[in-house]
Amino acid sequence: MKISKGLRVAASGVIIASALVLERLNINLVIVEVLFTAAAVIAGYEIVVNALRALRYKIIGIDALVTLAVIGAVLIGEYFEAAAVTFLFMFGNYLEAKTLEKTRSAIKALLDLAPDTARVLRDGKEVELSSDEVLKEDIVVVRPGEKIPVDGTVIEGTAYINQASITGESMPVNRQAEDRVFSGTIVESGYLKIIAERVGEDTTFARILEMVEEAQDKKAKTQKFMEVFAKYYTPAIMVLTVIVYIITRDIELSLTLLVIACPGALVISTPVSLVAGIGNGAGKGILIKGGDIIEKLRNVKVVAFDKTGTLTVGKPEIIKIKAVDVSEEELLSLAASAEMYSEHPLAKAIIKKAKTIGSGEIIPPEESEITLGQGIKAKTSSGTIFIGNRKLMEENDIIINIDMESYIKDEEANGQTAVLVADSEKLIGVISIADTIRKDAVELIKKLKAQGVKKVVMLTGDNNLAAEAIAKKIGLDDYYAELLPEDKVSILKKLQHEVGVTAMVGDGVNDAPALASADFGIAVGGAGSDVAMETADVVLMSDEIGKLSYAIGLSKATTKNMKQNITFAIIIVVALLIGVLGKVVFLSSGMFIHELSVLAVIINAIRLLKYKENL
Repeated sequence: MKISKGLRVAASGVIIASALVLERLNINLVIVEVLFTAAAVIAGYEIVVNALRALRYKIIGIDALVTLAVIGAVLIGEYFEAAAVTFLFMFGNYLEAKTLEKTRSAIKALLDLAPDTARVLRDGKEVELSSDEVLKEDIVVVRPGEKIPVDGTVIEGTAYINQASITGESMPVNRQAEDRVFSGTIVESGYLKIIAERVGEDTTFARILEMVEEAQDKKAKTQKFMEVFAKYYTPAIMVLTVIVYIITRDIELSLTLLVIACPGALVISTPVSLVAGIGNGAGKGILIKGGDIIEKLRNVKVVAFDKTGTLTVGKPEIIKIKAVDVSEEELLSLAASAEMYSEHPLAKAIIKKAKTIGSGEIIPPEESEITLGQGIKAKTSSGTIFIGNRKLMEENDIIINIDMESYIKDEEANGQTAVLVADSEKLIGVISIADTIRKDAVELIKKLKAQGVKKVVMLTGDNNLAAEAIAKKIGLDDYYAELLPEDKVSILKKLQHEVGVTAMVGDGVNDAPALASADFGIAVGGAGSDVAMETADVVLMSDEIGKLSYAIGLSKATTKNMKQNITFAIIIVVALLIGVLGKVVFLSSGMFIHELSVLAVIINAIRLLKYKENL
């Protein structure tokens, strides 16, 4: 039967206490020595086993050092020291394990939200089964208080859903027919029938858990350095111990030096801070993909934003329609037909409006060809249709007369996007579309400046006048308009060279090249987006771009915490070394101080779990 660490600690503690009482009463000192030895064996068994396992992989760690020290203490008759060192070491490990659980509490809270069961309609009956057994296209039924076990689309019912596990926001949101919902979220009130689109390990929630766990394994530069340092430091201490013994012939001094000089607090100082920082972010709906990312994010000097879906809410609406030689309804119908297969937010706005005012079904195009950064050329039942910007018209020899050019410029000057529609010969209309600026955009720019970001810019494929209007309203330092995806990459490289570390913020759908080329790719509204989850270094699961300043602030706080831990650990090691050589710190007291320092480092890291952005 395997004895738990807690039970070993308790048993050895009781035995040591009993031995000390007997020693004080001068009752049979042989029994006292036997009890001290028994306590050392009970507490030290696991230490020896761990030391031997590590040695098999040619690793000399603190377990090996403690084992040598305890054996040496027994050989020279210092039974109390042997018992005290093993007890304190095991007790320290026990407390460390319990305290480390706290640093992972945010991640554990996510794990606890994983849905275990699902209620599925099979042959007209509700069947309860494991969430892993749900298949795509299954109809899942979810009632109040239950977790949604799949990613899918609501086909019946309405409910208020707590999406904190995905977006970090605890305020429930209303979901009804045709709305998307995510695994791991909770129905607070209402009733839903959902058609399963992503199941098991393919759900957004499962991928979040996987990425958070992977992030903990991706080591920061400081952490890698500490591990290399420990690899050479520990053998160096063993050599120093031998030298001290040769010079002093003091075995107790040498054994004490062997134990307390081990850099336990120093080695753990970095990873414990990183785990706490990543956990804090995960709990707020911010996925930071690794220790190296959270350590370096604080150094960002340039933040470049995409416009549509990032600085704006991504739900543009048609404000005005100007038709030439056709009716407004016909113009919308042609434009919607051409845009049927497009995923662009502007295309969705056109299709939505056409469905609202149209009298019939939108007919898909016979052929369509997307030109990145320009628009679409489509072959419809009415002929060839071009829909996009001026570049598309110029490329296809579509002439825009002076009156229409003046009208288009006026619309753009008002911050609206003018979508030009033409047949194979001439311009047949202009659809003016406007998007709402995110309410937290202006405040975010101010916070980024306060955090040391030197330049905040916008990169967009939209026209120059519309981009200028948005940039002025938000307070950006600069803007770059009418860009193709490769243009965004070129500008990011230029900004990297001229200003410094660059972050690109986009919606993760059509910004993949820019997200990948920046020093940091930051995707907004990543819930359910494969591209955002895979391409970006940081994913803001909700569409609140204000969380970007929180992520940068968390990076600064985590790095500061790491430095505090490292500084404290070095001071303790140096102080203990001086104390041992000065013969004022002994084996048991040195181990006690060593374990306290490790706990202090962990407790300091726990403070990151309570990090809140300064407003």
